[in-house]
Amino acid sequence: MNTHKALLAALLVPLGATLAVAPAASATTPPAPVSASAAAPAGPAEAAAAAFRTPEAALGRAAHPLHTTEPGGGLADLRPFGRMVGDARVVGLGEATHSSHEFLTVKHRVMRYLVEKKGFRAFALEAPWSTGLRLDAYLTRGEGDLKQIMDEEFRGDYRWWNNAEYRDLLQWIRAYNVKHPKDPVRFVGDDGGFAGAELYDKVSAYATEARPDLAPRLTELYRGLRPTTDAETYVNAYLSKPLAERKELAKRTGRAVDLLKQRPSTGADADAHAWALQHATAIHQMTTLYAFDWDDPKDIPDAMLHRDRIMAQNVAWWQQQTSDKIVLAAHNSHLALKTYAPGHYPKVQGEFLREQLGSGYLSVGLTFDQGSFNAFGHDGAAHRFTVGPAAPGTTEHTLDRVRHRDYMVDLRNAPAPARAWLATPHTLKNIGATYPGIADAPQIRLADSHDVVIHLHRVQAARMLK
Repeated sequence: MNTHKALLAALLVPLGATLAVAPAASATTPPAPVSASAAAPAGPAEAAAAAFRTPEAALGRAAHPLHTTEPGGGLADLRPFGRMVGDARVVGLGEATHSSHEFLTVKHRVMRYLVEKKGFRAFALEAPWSTGLRLDAYLTRGEGDLKQIMDEEFRGDYRWWNNAEYRDLLQWIRAYNVKHPKDPVRFVGDDGGFAGAELYDKVSAYATEARPDLAPRLTELYRGLRPTTDAETYVNAYLSKPLAERKELAKRTGRAVDLLKQRPSTGADADAHAWALQHATAIHQMTTLYAFDWDDPKDIPDAMLHRDRIMAQNVAWWQQQTSDKIVLAAHNSHLALKTYAPGHYPKVQGEFLREQLGSGYLSVGLTFDQGSFNAFGHDGAAHRFTVGPAAPGTTEHTLDRVRHRDYMVDLRNAPAPARAWLATPHTLKNIGATYPGIADAPQIRLADSHDVVIHLHRVQAARMLK
């Protein structure tokens, strides 16, 4: 795999995409046999008590069924989820695959509920900061054409977001904002894989207006960096530059950030200064990401640490700057409270957010038993893959034996018989942008990884638009 493909794959594959893994069942430990005495309680009372000794039965006592995974209709079944959210300011909604219909429609449903019932006012996605600005302008002010924006912004490995499910969610947000122009729902791109021309233009416009002394210097530091092509073409060309040149470009964008920091603004200029500084920071985040040596395996963990750190920083910055409560969408492995694979991802976005926000961050993992999804194959082409029912001993096998087909459960309040199981490592599906990948089936302790789990019995592949 060449440098460009390795990097572009790493941007959306949670834990890399170059090696195949054994099926999940091979990584599990068979459940311990049940003793005869446990299998045959003495009487009805003991039988009833024994029925709740299994983790799936205990979880069933705490689980709340989802009436539907589709976004339309009533939301009464999500009231228990509202109680789980409590006073959280950022709710991370994960996914076990990047491109399954039900994961995206459940996010749409939850987003509707949190906007209408809990006052959430932003949706953050694993997409570049500049992409977020473009979509935010469309959603809040009607600027541009949604199809064109999605076609232009969701390319390369970000193509998985160019689907009918996210289009429907964005159209719902736009309709909501038309009805509530003074209290809109915003859009945030928290990733650093690209820095669009909008960022350079906004920094330049701020400097020209508020800091004319800095404008010439910023122009020189950004020379040759402002994109004039689409993101995929730009990134490929950028990665063709020698590593030494990419490192020097990162130093230049860092100096631009330092210049903007030199004189903190006050009064009416403070807000404009904060935004300009954040846009300059997003540019520097991209150049820093591409200043790592993607041909050296030793550099990859540091690069991934940088990426998860900046995603968390961007979300936290938006929340603190705007006071918006945020629904954050990303892969389970990015939103987890503890990394699934420390060798590849030393620390992930969810860990950073828990440190920064404490209980103000809620991690929600979305799991499934069986079904289909879209992903790149090892031939580099997009394919639809299907996996069968989870093998005994895996996380999903137990979750799927809970009495509801689709449900949500707060792991923090799980009954005692489930706690030991939740605290024990089990194999979990962890499917990224390429399938199979090197860590499609990590061993994790569910109780350490997420606050809440939404489990779905079956999923189908998302409806790609392009």
